[in-house]
Amino acid sequence: MKVVQFALHGEPEVLKVQEVADPVPGSQDVLIEVKATSVNRLDLFQRSGSRPVPQLPFTPGLEAAGIVAEDGNGFSAGERVLTTRATSAKGGGGYASKIAVHAQDLARIPDGVTFEQAVAAGLAASTAWGGLFDLGNLQAGERVLIWAGSSGVGSIAIQMAKHTGAWVTTTASSDKRGAELRKLGADLVLNYKHENISKLLQNQGGMNLVIELVSTTLQTSLDACAPDAKIVLVGNLGGQQATVDTQSWRLKRVHVIGGGMVHTSVANEERVLKLIADKSIAPLIANTLPVDDAAKAHQMLSDGEPQGKIVLKHT
Repeated sequence: MKVVQFALHGEPEVLKVQEVADPVPGSQDVLIEVKATSVNRLDLFQRSGSRPVPQLPFTPGLEAAGIVAEDGNGFSAGERVLTTRATSAKGGGGYASKIAVHAQDLARIPDGVTFEQAVAAGLAASTAWGGLFDLGNLQAGERVLIWAGSSGVGSIAIQMAKHTGAWVTTTASSDKRGAELRKLGADLVLNYKHENISKLLQNQGGMNLVIELVSTTLQTSLDACAPDAKIVLVGNLGGQQATVDTQSWRLKRVHVIGGGMVHTSVANEERVLKLIADKSIAPLIANTLPVDDAAKAHQMLSDGEPQGKIVLKHT
């Protein structure tokens, strides 16, 4: 089978197309012909060597959508499936053309959802659901701040929160990006470069929940909160260090939850796919490239934050 992998750490050009042996499914696995995957920042960190990988050569790809190749473990050949746990599959991650996935890690893709849409939602939607609902317990009528609205997690989280009946605000770096986020359903978009976010959101009554994707903005998130609010610390796009005023944190009784590697259940992932099929939400796709152009895709993500996900297609 064909894979895109790296045998040494470095710049995007270390990604190479290779031919390797097909994976051999175990007794609880399902063999998948991969049709699409997506590029995540963790892929870049693993390639550069700033995040560990089990061994070299390594085939990246946190999620994969494709077709069941053989009947087994409750799945029939030809079924369309998604896994957001591709790195634990035999054969590598989603940059591999075939993987053997544990059956319990597979979500069925409903009619009306493309492979590209499935992986563009993928782990980003799983993370968004976990932050909003599994950890954040977001309810209709509550006010939520979602940082980095143009990111994969942010853009799908805006839509999920709005679909639930929440009042949604998010952040953007430009008016152009802000206009796109309003189309996704954001009630208020704030330019984090120029506006006093905490003051403006306190004027709205304070936030009941914050999905914190930047981390260095933690004090602003605390200042934006209403009493007894929750902050779910999902990502650190801005870095790992933040200095906060513990007195304001304590007096507001804000619950800051370290989300870890936020990952909802397969059942919830299927609920997300159903929402996409119903056209209630739609993942943003910034670019779609052949998997052979993975190095180009890595460079695109490294050069800036695209508005939506970069999808890689297997042919």
